[in-house]
Amino acid sequence: MRKSVKVAKILVVDDEEHITELLEMGLRYNGFETLSANYSRKALEIWAAEKPDLLIIDVMLPELDGFEVVKRIRSAEGHRAPVPIIFLTAKDTTRDKIQGLSIGGDDYVTKPFSIEELIARVKAVLRRSESVSPSGTILSIGDLEINEETREVRRAGRSIDLTPTEYKLLHYLVSNQRNVISKVQLLEHIWDYDFDANASVLETYISYLRKKIDIEEPKLIHTIRGIGYSVRIPQGA
Repeated sequence: MRKSVKVAKILVVDDEEHITELLEMGLRYNGFETLSANYSRKALEIWAAEKPDLLIIDVMLPELDGFEVVKRIRSAEGHRAPVPIIFLTAKDTTRDKIQGLSIGGDDYVTKPFSIEELIARVKAVLRRSESVSPSGTILSIGDLEINEETREVRRAGRSIDLTPTEYKLLHYLVSNQRNVISKVQLLEHIWDYDFDANASVLETYISYLRKKIDIEEPKLIHTIRGIGYSVRIPQGA
């Protein structure tokens, strides 16, 4: 019996039509289904109606910029699995990248870019969002629980919303709890391609996780200076 394969549906949002046309052509050539919008409100309408598997969005949009569109999407998602998001922008500063990641973006591609590079990023982000297979078990350390089937994360009964990349990073750390995971190991496992400023992006994501996970005591995410990170309950806690 032939098994049907789900085709990922990708929404491309850019106010420059030649860019949306180029991206749609490249994505369709690589087997993806595409949707497009040239302004922010249309993008929100399509997202709500079509529920795409991934969103590629330009930061510099008229009316609402890409950051504001993503904020509205993240707010509207509630407890649903968050859609993976790749930002496109002409800006190439660390501050802009961190802003995009901090509001729930999963990657950041700077214009001009090659279509091959963007396709590689798309495939990597989709792998990250799908690669943690549900097993129906609860992964835990202390009062932190990860439901691998629903991807719900709770600490001390508090529900914690994570982006796909944040979830995969936390899942990997908790799966290897008490072990020291090097930065190289984390980068290879979470970002499986050559990504500029990998170290700074990893540190940014660790910072986001701490703000969401380590509100309560004891702190679970620890920096092992000069090596990497470890999730563990401190001795005496």
